[in-house]
Amino acid sequence: MAAPTPETLAAIEVRLRAILAPYEPRLETASIYGIPTLRRQGAKAHDWFAFVKPEAKHVSFYLLPMLTYPELMADVSPELAARRSGKSVLKFTALDDALFGELEGLVARAYERYAAAA
Repeated sequence: MAAPTPETLAAIEVRLRAILAPYEPRLETASIYGIPTLRRQGAKAHDWFAFVKPEAKHVSFYLLPMLTYPELMADVSPELAARRSGKSVLKFTALDDALFGELEGLVARAYERYAAAA
């Protein structure tokens, strides 16, 4: 499989950031290791919710509630589960509307748990 082009990676980044856009009014923007993150008001540095990190060969989507609430991943498709790399990150190398739609649902469930824990 060919490596994704810079244009594809940029489009993936835009799509992943759009998934987080509805949560921006409810969360504050912070930074961890110089990377912009979303977190609840007044949260400590490592109590972030989510962020997108573009990399050379993929775009990473970090979602901390996957670590805190592992049951969130119980019903995800094998295709989405296969993109998991580490305890709180999913890596994307291609645009896939069905997968991004599933990710939107996962983020919504994760936000409910994250917000309720405040």
